[in-house]
Amino acid sequence: MRGSIRRRGNGYTIVYDVGRRWDEEGQCWKRKQKWEKVTAPDTKKHAEELLAERLSEIHGGTFFEPTKISFGEFVQIWLARYARGEGQIRHSTLVQYDGFFRNHLLPCFEDVQLTSITVEDIQDFKVQKLSEGLSPQTVKHLLRLLRQMLEHALVWQYVRLNPAKQVRMPRVPQKTMRVLSPAEVRSLLDASEEPYRTLFLTAVVSGLRIGEILAMRWANLDLDKGQYHVREAWLRPRAGKPASFGVPKTPSSVAPVDITPSCCEALHAHRRTQAEEMLKAGSDYHHRGLIFATASGTPLDPWNLTKRAFYPALEAAGLPRLRLHDLRHTCASLLISQGESAKYVAHQLRHSSVQITLDRYSHLFPEDRSRAAERLDAVLLG
Repeated sequence: MRGSIRRRGNGYTIVYDVGRRWDEEGQCWKRKQKWEKVTAPDTKKHAEELLAERLSEIHGGTFFEPTKISFGEFVQIWLARYARGEGQIRHSTLVQYDGFFRNHLLPCFEDVQLTSITVEDIQDFKVQKLSEGLSPQTVKHLLRLLRQMLEHALVWQYVRLNPAKQVRMPRVPQKTMRVLSPAEVRSLLDASEEPYRTLFLTAVVSGLRIGEILAMRWANLDLDKGQYHVREAWLRPRAGKPASFGVPKTPSSVAPVDITPSCCEALHAHRRTQAEEMLKAGSDYHHRGLIFATASGTPLDPWNLTKRAFYPALEAAGLPRLRLHDLRHTCASLLISQGESAKYVAHQLRHSSVQITLDRYSHLFPEDRSRAAERLDAVLLG
């Protein structure tokens, strides 16, 4: 198998045979050559080494010719083959990816040939996004997505290497978990109007995620037992599509949770009020069996809920702005502070293991080392 090195401008290009092609005009077989530009270090020695490597690959049957498709074209291939196919990525993650592609990755790389993307390109992308004001966490998500895609491109033989693996992730400062104290929860509830007061109370005592709260149905609620069985979650709409309901975040999320007696009373009263709204709306009411819905029975939108009910209630109560998801953290904090075991907290939050609960909330569990030492001394010495 033949090959050569050519000097072109200020750099080198290696030329080697990669088989034969049929020439329709001449009606004969001709050599098929590959011209490959030598990247840094652009020296003759490196060109010789690269040529030897390519000839060895061809001789050993491991050579493949990288594709010339663009990054934008590969995004569509990746979404069809992996994200929506074998990968079975969660709906919420796909919605996030849609935003990442549309707002960040495609504007930068869409028309760039996939094999032309370098470590330097990705490093520049990282610096640019940080300078635009994106949080280190968001930039980290972008780089992880890019790394994952290019790793599949490598496995599927679209590229020879994954340049994203050489780019260091930005350092993400640890966030302080924000939770409400019992007094602050009472202030929030006092400042909230129905049905939002009952919704916020349910979120605090159940530990449900906001998407699960918005998908709550009366059929899954057992007021006599004080339990709600989680079976669905509200799914964020993807581009051009309406919101919908689907399976919760993880398999362990499909499980019953405990509801306090006071919350059961509030839900019972809310059901009576909702029945009155149904009568007023008549045939215009959408009967979906949702516990928390608009006056016409349609699903609530989490952003509208936050903007029109949650933020105003926090402000009226004199509390700092939180996320609705922080009510789930508040549930964990209250359970831990009243002495519930890590196992019970994991059950209520429907974590797949107690270790997840400990990893996330270990700082909330009391740790009185001096008292522990005293108790151990008492056991040993009597």
